[in-house]
Amino acid sequence: MSENSKIEWTEATWNPVTGCTKISMGCENCYAGRMALRLQAKGSPNYINGFEVTLHQHIIDLPKRWKKPRVIFVNSMSDLFHEKVPIDFIQNIFQTMNECQNHIFQVLTKRAKRLEELSPLLSWTTNIWMGVTIEHENYLHRMDLLKKADAKTKFISFEPLLSSMPELDLNEIDWVIVGGESGPGARPMDQEWVINLKNQCLSKKTPFFFKQWGGFNKKKNGRLLEGREWNETPNNKYVSPSESQLALGIV
Repeated sequence: MSENSKIEWTEATWNPVTGCTKISMGCENCYAGRMALRLQAKGSPNYINGFEVTLHQHIIDLPKRWKKPRVIFVNSMSDLFHEKVPIDFIQNIFQTMNECQNHIFQVLTKRAKRLEELSPLLSWTTNIWMGVTIEHENYLHRMDLLKKADAKTKFISFEPLLSSMPELDLNEIDWVIVGGESGPGARPMDQEWVINLKNQCLSKKTPFFFKQWGGFNKKKNGRLLEGREWNETPNNKYVSPSESQLALGIV
């Protein structure tokens, strides 16, 4: 868990589940898998199983101890809707999110079909933002399944973006994130793919967040698109990393 996440579109991470399995082409160079094995080698108790799906009951209540409001990415090291995560455990996680309405929780999945199936069994308070990853046009059906979920705020992460996208129906979509793959073996992202998605968001008035160009050295490549940063969020508020740290009392 991190109270100061390096992920540009969130502030903190909370991992009551760790570990996952690969299901589509975006998983090929999974950063979480590499990180989990490093943490296992260092003896981190939550990663004793490496990247095997593991439930951590002892941290389900962790957000309740974070008194200052923050934006929290749920399961940055897993997928909450993985088939090995029982429904009662997912419901327990949702109960914590329901009880912590001072925070915003961001949930992101590639398993959109299970999301659709379980959605009626979950309590969707307004502080839960639900998203799906769409890394290639072959997986656009995930957006249709997301729209069937009962979340009040819905978003799409086009990361790692591995293909161009056609004209999208962004009705009911409250936020779009775009980013290139980073780290060893990073696959390239075409600038025109990004500009196309940005222009679609502008025309539909959908908040657009450009995370990074990626590549082996993502810091060097940066995150400027057409000469500026794009940091829009569903409430059209963006807090810079430095401001976020000050607000949370981290620095």
